[in-house]
This record gives sequence, structure tokens and C-alpha cells, in this order.
Amino acid sequence: MKKIITAIAIVGFAGLTWADGLQSLEAFMKNAQAGRADFTQAVTSPAKDGQAPRTKNSSGHFEFQRPGKFKFVYTKPFEQTIVADGKTLWLYDADLNQVTERSQGQALGSTPAAILTSAADLKALQSSFELSNQADEGGLQWVQATPKDRNGQLQSVRVGFAADGGLQALDIIDSFGQRSLLRFGQLQIQPSLPASTFVFKAPAGADVLKQ
Repeated sequence: MKKIITAIAIVGFAGLTWADGLQSLEAFMKNAQAGRADFTQAVTSPAKDGQAPRTKNSSGHFEFQRPGKFKFVYTKPFEQTIVADGKTLWLYDADLNQVTERSQGQALGSTPAAILTSAADLKALQSSFELSNQADEGGLQWVQATPKDRNGQLQSVRVGFAADGGLQALDIIDSFGQRSLLRFGQLQIQPSLPASTFVFKAPAGADVLKQ
């Protein structure tokens, strides 16, 4: 989970209809200033040595506030928290009682977080990603974002929208061929989020690793 910064933003535009996924993505980037949602995540590793691919499922909730602030909380099967305040990114593993601290700018350049919480519009996003409409699938419109930096941890991201423009899914492939599919529910658009939402303090006794 630490290899893919699951970051994050969800929006539904009730009553609006968009011609394609790219237009839905552009509307999302212009109009989604804050939000919260529940999520499920299925991470599938590539098959190895003749064995079938393995899938690990998790779930939780998150909040985001543009530009660049988010909190992603995994509750099942293990507790893990990812918090970004616009400058610093923290990853907290409750079982290990360990915190990893990184510069947010270095960590998020070509990640799903950059797509959903950072860039102001498609033009800005295209400085880091190649964007293209994909065929409809599973009742969703899809946009594929491929990082221009081929040396990063991300191979591609597909962003799925409902017909009304609501963001529904992220389909992420990392550089190792691992797939992470996130689906969102219980969407809340433009909720009032206190500033403390994106403040992180290491729990007592936690090991803090700075990278």
C-alpha cells in the first residue's frame, strides 16, 4: 500500500451529463474543492511461478481538500493512515507503531493524488501525464492517465466516472504490474472539514522514519 499513494478525491455532480470521461475529469478538477467518501480496495499481484494471482482486500474512508491535502484511513483488515498537509506526507502503520515521513512534493509528482487533488485543470495535468479517453466499461466512462516519467512507481491510472459525472473508481497499475482497484461510496461533496483533519501527530512511542 505504501508503494501506491492512494490519494484521493471523490465527487458526484448530480443532474449533470458529460460527453466523455475527459470532460468529467476536467469538471471534477475545476469543481471538487473538498470531499469525503468510503472506499474499498482490491490489490492483485501478478501471477508467479505458475500460481494464480493473489488479491488482498481492504476498506476505509478518506477526506480531501484541494490543493493537495488528504487523509486516507484504512480500517480493515489492518489499520493504516496516510495524511498529507500540502507539504509533508505521513504513513502510519498501527500494527508496527511506525511512521514514515516524506516530502509531499517528491512523493506525489506522478501519482493518483496528483490527478485528483493537485492540478488545477487538464492543461496542468498534461505536464506530467498523457491523458486519453477509454472505452466505456462496467457502466462507467474511463480516462487513462500515463505518467510521462517512465521511471516512477506508477505505470498507469484509469479514472472511472458515472454517466452523471460522479467519480466512481480508480484502477491503478504500478511498475511491478500490481493492480489496485478502488471503488467509492457514501460520497459527500464540499463538506466542511476542520483544519485539524489534515494535521498529523505521531502516536506516543512510535518509530518515525524520515525519507
